[in-house]
Amino acid sequence: MDRTDLKILAILQEDASLPVAEVANRVNLSQTPCWRRIQKLEAQGVIEKRVALVDPVSIGLGISVFVEVEAADHSPEWLARFAESVAAMPEVMDVYRMAGDVDYLLRVAVGSMAEFDDFYRRLIADVPLKNVTSRFAMERVKSTTAYPLKLDR
Repeated sequence: MDRTDLKILAILQEDASLPVAEVANRVNLSQTPCWRRIQKLEAQGVIEKRVALVDPVSIGLGISVFVEVEAADHSPEWLARFAESVAAMPEVMDVYRMAGDVDYLLRVAVGSMAEFDDFYRRLIADVPLKNVTSRFAMERVKSTTAYPLKLDR
C-alpha cells in the first residue's frame, strides 16, 4: 500500500459517499486509476464495507454499556458457544477477547434499563459465565471509526 492508497483510505474513512471523481481530485489521480485502487482495496479486504453511521440517541439506543465477562470455561466448545450466542444478540455492537483479569469485553447499545436487563438475562442464560460486570457510559466524549493512517510513508 502506497501513500496514494493511504490518502484514499483517509478520505473514504471520513466520507465514503464522495463520488470517485472527488476522491480522485483530492489525491491527484484521474477517475479510472482511483476507482481501480478503491476496487483493489475492497478486493484485498482493506475496505471491509461502506456504511452509514447512525446517531444512537436518534434511534432510541442512547445507553452504551460495557460488559466485562469472565469465562466459566476456556475450552474451544465454550468459546464457540459464547461467540455464537453474542453474535446473535443485536444489542451487542462489539466483542473483544481481552488479556488480563477480564476474558471478554462487550459494547452493548440499548434504549433503557429494562432493555439492558432483558439483554443481561439472555446473556447469562445462554452460556455459563463465571462473572459479569456492567459499566454504563455517562457521556460519549469521542467516537470515531477512522483509523489513524501514517500519510508520511
